[in-house]
Amino acid sequence: MHLDKSFNKINEFILGSKLYKDIYTPSFYRLSNHEDSEKLAALLQEKPHIQVFDTLINQLTDLVKGLNPKVIFNKDTIDAAIKDHVGTIEPFKYGVWVYYPWMEKVVHILDQQEFIQVRTNRNKHKITQEEQDRLMQKKIGVIGLSVGQSVSLTLAIERGCGELRIADFDVLDLTNLNRIRSGVHNIDLKKTVIVAREIAEIDPFLKVTCFHEGITEDNIDAFLTENGKLDLLIDECDGIAIKILCRTKAKGYQIPVLMEASDRGTIDIERFDLEPERPILHGFIEHLDISKVKDLKTNEEKIPYILPIAGVETLSTRMKASMLEIEQTITSWPQLASAVTYGGGITADLSRRILLDMLHISGRFFVDIEEIISNPEPQHAVSEELSVEKGITFDEIRESVKQVSFEKIANPLILSDDQLNQIISIAQKGSSAGNNQPWKWLYNDGALYLFHDTERSFSFANQQNIAAYLSFGLVIESIRLKAETFNVLVHEHTFPDPTLPTLITILQFSKLPDTQVKDPLADFTALRHTSRNRPKEIIPMNALHLAEIKEAAEQVDGAKFYSIENPADLNKIANILGEADKLRLFTPSGHHELFNLELRWTKEHSRETGSGLDLESFELTPGESVGMRIAKDPKVLHLLKDWKGGGGLERLSRKSGIASAALGLITMPYFNADNFIAGGKAIERMWLAANKNQVSIHPMTASILHFNVLKYSDALNDDLFLKDKFTELNNIFYDCFSSSDPNDVPIFLFRLFYAEKQSPPSERLPIEQIFMSNSSK
Repeated sequence: MHLDKSFNKINEFILGSKLYKDIYTPSFYRLSNHEDSEKLAALLQEKPHIQVFDTLINQLTDLVKGLNPKVIFNKDTIDAAIKDHVGTIEPFKYGVWVYYPWMEKVVHILDQQEFIQVRTNRNKHKITQEEQDRLMQKKIGVIGLSVGQSVSLTLAIERGCGELRIADFDVLDLTNLNRIRSGVHNIDLKKTVIVAREIAEIDPFLKVTCFHEGITEDNIDAFLTENGKLDLLIDECDGIAIKILCRTKAKGYQIPVLMEASDRGTIDIERFDLEPERPILHGFIEHLDISKVKDLKTNEEKIPYILPIAGVETLSTRMKASMLEIEQTITSWPQLASAVTYGGGITADLSRRILLDMLHISGRFFVDIEEIISNPEPQHAVSEELSVEKGITFDEIRESVKQVSFEKIANPLILSDDQLNQIISIAQKGSSAGNNQPWKWLYNDGALYLFHDTERSFSFANQQNIAAYLSFGLVIESIRLKAETFNVLVHEHTFPDPTLPTLITILQFSKLPDTQVKDPLADFTALRHTSRNRPKEIIPMNALHLAEIKEAAEQVDGAKFYSIENPADLNKIANILGEADKLRLFTPSGHHELFNLELRWTKEHSRETGSGLDLESFELTPGESVGMRIAKDPKVLHLLKDWKGGGGLERLSRKSGIASAALGLITMPYFNADNFIAGGKAIERMWLAANKNQVSIHPMTASILHFNVLKYSDALNDDLFLKDKFTELNNIFYDCFSSSDPNDVPIFLFRLFYAEKQSPPSERLPIEQIFMSNSSK
């Protein structure tokens, strides 16, 4: 019973404390004024628990010393000097008594002029008295009170202005206390109230104007101009719309803008007072329609505006890595008290110099402590990238062909120019890993020679050239089918010379016998395409289509086709696809291959190189595009691997896997070159049969290629983390494809789906870079 009454009393105290939740201005009592004297007496009688602090003698000591800097005082002389300074005024009536209702404290201090004189005494002569007087005439506005709290308090401590306008709509959360200097008793209080109180506790005479609702279109003009135009605007808010709004308005009023981002000490200065025509945010968003920004709701919609402002490439490595962990292991981007604190100091310093006409520049600057004070870079950083073998040249090919002997067919056919052009056009459009096009062709005396351009098939997962040989199989089958459309039969001599491993095959041609039935896929070679579309509505696989696709693949000896359509298994494989693509990036060579060899970041780059994968074909959301740009930094991937994180890197492939009607797998019996080339033919046939039925194909091979690395090489033995992860994924994979033979070699994993639209085709190398003819007809 006693406890219940105590708890009821607690509730009364809680309600009582809420009476002061919006109060941030202290009360002043000058006891030389009779009315003030009576009010203070009444207050003390009404609230006998109030704490009273009288340190006036300490303050007067500093005042007297400051007024007489040449005099060296002792206790007797300082007491006499204080008495002389105070004169006939009674000590308890000297100065002013300040009541802080939120703390229930009364403090006896010097009155305004002397208080400011003593409090700023140690500023001299880094700030002269004349400069201090000028600063006290200035008005500064601060929007956003996370970093802005540190800025505001530093400005107040240094007394870098005479009025501070602060705006924030938010309250203090426990998560803010990693970077905002405040107490747990302030949780759920308005940030404006907290900052105004802290300033009042430092200097009750400094004018602070609060905009508790934050900045809106309705109050921005009042914030900037009411009771005198601001001399400087400091933007520390998170909202992109407000960042743009406040700059647009500040530019109109010719108010300079200063912003400090706590990552890498990034500073933005925009001197609209000196450069009234200067574009906002240094012109970073001039290409965007800023009138739309206020209507943006989702982060995806805001990203095109956020990116140019944030400068993704100039973020710190840890910030970039952390951004990939948002909605994975953290809820928002990180900020540290150390960065926020020194950011407050940097901003206060720049504010003072701008207001005192000492600094006139605009631009973006970095005060990166980690860069300024850091360990020296190793002189010889060890590169973990695979060494790239120099590719074969056409001169070397011509010389090699002279030494090659092979069995000539009877009655060979010399292709017409048109036939040869059609065949080489099909070869040019051949599919290859990462669109690397690892081939060179020579037509000589009626035979077409295919050489492996090893420089173009550089890949960690290309163990024993599996990826390259699969590509050769695809293109050989495509040529065979195309030749049948003009009644030409193709004869293959695969690996004709063991001493010349780069010579993959020699193709000869003859007239197609009248008795031979044309392959039903021959007329569809032009249809083959890759699609990375993720349809919003997944149409189930047509059983007849799937049967035809399976039959086409398995017409190649040894090839087996498997598919899964069960949603639970699709989800499991989608997770494997995502994690495997992430783990690939955790290998330095895999990261280098994707970002430096495969991806093309712009259409122009894609056209210039004629190879690789155009990023636009991935149909990325703005957020996914940012993720790709961030992941391009190998240091980011190193951190994510150390953190055992990187879940954000799995999203794209996982989403693609889930957006499938089925996932298909093609296997071959053996891990050798002949099986790889035969497997490539099976892949081509499967692909054409699918596209013939409007079924789209999207290769997703990173997982199975690494499973083969795990099984057929020791390349992962030096990284037990990756080895264990791929082993775990391999086991889950075969649980899903339970009907497949784990002793067979998985060569191709892919999505099957009915696309809502087709992805644009990847660029190809010019014919002259991949083909040469020595023949004369």
